[in-house]
Amino acid sequence: MANAKHHQILILGGGAAGITVAAGLRRSGPRSLDIAIVEPSETHYYQPCLTLVGAGAYDIAKIKRPESSLIPAGVTWVRGAAKAFDPDNNSVSLDTGDTLSYDYLIVCTGVKLNWDKIDGLSAALGKNGVCSNYSSQYAPYTWQCVQGLKPGSRVVFTQPPLPFKCPGAPQKAAYLTADHLRRAGMLPSCDLQYYVHAPVVFGVPFFARELMKVISRYGIKAQFQQNLVAVDGAAKTATFETVGGDDKGKRTIVPFDMLHVSPPQSPHEEIAKSSLANAAGWVEVNQNSMQHVRYPNVFSLGDVCSTPNSKTAAAVRKQSPVVVRNLLRMMAGTPVEAGYDGYASCPLTTAQGKVILAEFIYGGKVTPSLPLDPAKERWIGWWIKVTGLPVFYWNYMLKGHTWFWKHDTAFKGDAA
Repeated sequence: MANAKHHQILILGGGAAGITVAAGLRRSGPRSLDIAIVEPSETHYYQPCLTLVGAGAYDIAKIKRPESSLIPAGVTWVRGAAKAFDPDNNSVSLDTGDTLSYDYLIVCTGVKLNWDKIDGLSAALGKNGVCSNYSSQYAPYTWQCVQGLKPGSRVVFTQPPLPFKCPGAPQKAAYLTADHLRRAGMLPSCDLQYYVHAPVVFGVPFFARELMKVISRYGIKAQFQQNLVAVDGAAKTATFETVGGDDKGKRTIVPFDMLHVSPPQSPHEEIAKSSLANAAGWVEVNQNSMQHVRYPNVFSLGDVCSTPNSKTAAAVRKQSPVVVRNLLRMMAGTPVEAGYDGYASCPLTTAQGKVILAEFIYGGKVTPSLPLDPAKERWIGWWIKVTGLPVFYWNYMLKGHTWFWKHDTAFKGDAA
């Protein structure tokens, strides 16, 4: 095989995980490392701020950068996407027709947004009040829809089946919309409904209790074990199916003036059907070392891997140094180590200027970084979300720096 088609370290995906790992390897590894990133997109988005874009609190132009400006110096950018995997022969076929071989593979291709799994949704998006903060294309339209609400408007929000990225995002849209209506004096007359596939509003009970208080404060009607199955944009109706309880299978048609959809999500088909995947389609890794369970020279992190944590950028921040360290240990002939404890963070924007900073590890154990009661809505959390974290992301995390405040694993406040 031609030398140009082989790379010592091949990284699939140039999002938050791929760039952070590449920068970490450049920073911690020998200068002689041959690293390539396979990524089709020309533009890189800071996705955690899409919620704020949809609430009119952040400019869409500030969340994007050219991919070329983020690829670390000395790392080869291969423009394309993986189409087929042959880990037994250490090779990957791309949609460009090329085949790349590798010594070590890092898979961080993210998740696929399955708009088409909901009848009529793809055709309805971006008009007739149908919006979504899960897309950089449609998040600005969310803010247009919010601004267009009037007294008596019917506003519907959806949360899909787990797993999906940023489990707090669907409800953040609901709270920020409700806060806008409250400040405009329209909240009491409007009908806000939040349809959740799960039986709870949030997977960590400590925070779910606090969020139910927020829902109650705004008068949002939470409907649990409900799945969005169809959207009729012209008629402005959404169809939900009950997924549990006595009414399982029952369908309900709900009229709306604004519908915010969080789409179902899955690994890309190329991943799901490969020998790297588990039965559910996720890249199967050890949840602490991030090493593949069958192919020792393969690692995975970010939204596509099988670790049972919340799929957030904060998880990537904690996973990437573990991948870097373990890959370098393998190259040195040293055993890999456990290192990732399932940490994720979800700054839950409950109003303009208020955030509950949810931080937790495997098992839903609450592990705050700040010496403050993590159940409380705080201004400092809003500052961290809107100002601190974007700067940190672009100028620190994506540059391969890893130091951060430790999260408190001895915190005792998470009893039910």
